[in-house]
Amino acid sequence: MKTTTRTTALAASALGAGLLFALASPLAASAHVGVTPDSTAAGSYAVLTFAVPHGCDGSPTTEVAIDIPESIPSVTPTINQGWTVEKTTIKLDPPVTDAHGNELTERVGQVVYTAKTPLADGYRDTFALSLQLPEDAAGDTLEFPVTQTCEAGSTEWNEKTVDGEAEPEHPAPAIVVTDATGDAHGHSDSDDAAASTDHDDASSTDADVDVLARVLGVLGLVVGAVGVVIAVVSRRRAPAGK
Repeated sequence: MKTTTRTTALAASALGAGLLFALASPLAASAHVGVTPDSTAAGSYAVLTFAVPHGCDGSPTTEVAIDIPESIPSVTPTINQGWTVEKTTIKLDPPVTDAHGNELTERVGQVVYTAKTPLADGYRDTFALSLQLPEDAAGDTLEFPVTQTCEAGSTEWNEKTVDGEAEPEHPAPAIVVTDATGDAHGHSDSDDAAASTDHDDASSTDADVDVLARVLGVLGLVVGAVGVVIAVVSRRRAPAGK
């Protein structure tokens, strides 16, 4: 009887560990607020998609504020039906001239999305900004710090990621600008191919992480299932009355 009880306890522990492993792995796959560009070529027009995958320590998200680098004067936010959106402008002194020859006396310093209904923890949403990447920024890293405000608390995604060093706890979403291709607006077959490659690479990375999480989760469930089988077989083999 003691052997059967011990085996059953071990099996239950294995099943519990397997379930925890299966649930924890996918949650660790998308921990940061990140950005995915559809083009990174200098001078090209790009759509940057920011993803918010969770709340603040379990608290629902109420606002997402995206800071725009000084080298980008103009931004067109995409409407998100679940959020209101507002552009905060900053005076330019001296004024600058945009790609169309227009004189700009102010730039968009921040884009703020405010939730109509708070985004519950454990749910994901995205925010897309259309903009022109600087023509002279090839090789540069452009950071877009994000302030995520929640019903309780907030998180500043503004820490710089340094090559060769461990990733910070709250890295700022960032992209690396690549060499210019095509015309001044980046509208060429080669640029489209580069943009597609960048997007596919980002998607592949997300897919690889997701696949790994799923594999780990399945392995965790298998471990638990084996424990259950051992318990059942042991119980059947136990002598009657013991």
